[in-house]
Amino acid sequence: MALLEIENLSVEFPSQNGIMHAVDGISLSLEEGEVLGIVGESGSGKSVTMMALMGLVAYPGRVKADKLRFAGHDLLALSDRERSKLTGKDVAMIFQEPTTSLNPCFTIGFQLTETLRLHLKLDHKAAKRKAIELLEQVGIPAPESRLKAYPHQLSGGMNQRVMIAMAIACNPRLLIADEPTTALDVTIQAQILDLLRSLQKERGMALVLITHNMGVVSDMAQRVAVMYAGQIMEEQSAHALFNTPQHPYTEALLSALPERSDGSARLATIPGMVPGLYDRPAGCLFAPRCAYATEHSRNERPLLRAWQDGMVRCHYPLGDPGREAAILRDTPVVAMETAA
Repeated sequence: MALLEIENLSVEFPSQNGIMHAVDGISLSLEEGEVLGIVGESGSGKSVTMMALMGLVAYPGRVKADKLRFAGHDLLALSDRERSKLTGKDVAMIFQEPTTSLNPCFTIGFQLTETLRLHLKLDHKAAKRKAIELLEQVGIPAPESRLKAYPHQLSGGMNQRVMIAMAIACNPRLLIADEPTTALDVTIQAQILDLLRSLQKERGMALVLITHNMGVVSDMAQRVAVMYAGQIMEEQSAHALFNTPQHPYTEALLSALPERSDGSARLATIPGMVPGLYDRPAGCLFAPRCAYATEHSRNERPLLRAWQDGMVRCHYPLGDPGREAAILRDTPVVAMETAA
């Protein structure tokens, strides 16, 4: 049995002008000790998917799923209190901005020991000793004195390390890192990622890494899910995805990496933006920005299907031998003549 099982997860936000599908039918699974990367542009639904798992989608958001199970527990059947106890101890999340996630009114020591006392039932002295050990483990110098500091008295990198210490305090089985290096300089980013990598291996945690940085994913993840407009476009092993991407969106993301540049002054870009409530296309959600779009893909939405050793949501996967013939078949003659 997988550690995490998600089937047909949807998150909707109703408004006066309609329903925004922030997450639209996501299915994922995760094994013990596995590292899964979730990538995509801002607005793709990456963070909201994990917030739904944690039970943190606020009203008026609505969460629906055919299955939402963690470690054999049906999260949908648990009460809010039971779910909070389970996810608070066995599932931990590192949020994007440590300076906004930490409470500026309380010391680092208070916020860290509160977690330990709540979930591990430690007394004050034991919680303080454990807090010092955790700060040492995440590489914070003079940890005992740091317990008395407030978040604004620490650097962004230090605050991020505090967030990691809080996340691993109860030895979770699953750690979710949501853009853990946002707003940090390159040197500190590397240190934080090395820290996460070593903690994951040392503790055998499963890790979900949400990021825009494809380089980070290639270095850390075993499997990658590419999200766009609330849907999974492609899911493959990290090695296969970086060497033989199957979805045009994945190909476009990889083409925009500086290390894959052809040496020209300008990097490759993807025209347009992720669709919102008012500009959601009828067919493939990526069709308005896709270089290979046809009338068929603009009018009929593809399903996520097994392809080679992974999954892909495309009428014309890049590795399909009959792809060019299918594109020609589904492209109107008038459009072809105009292009010529």
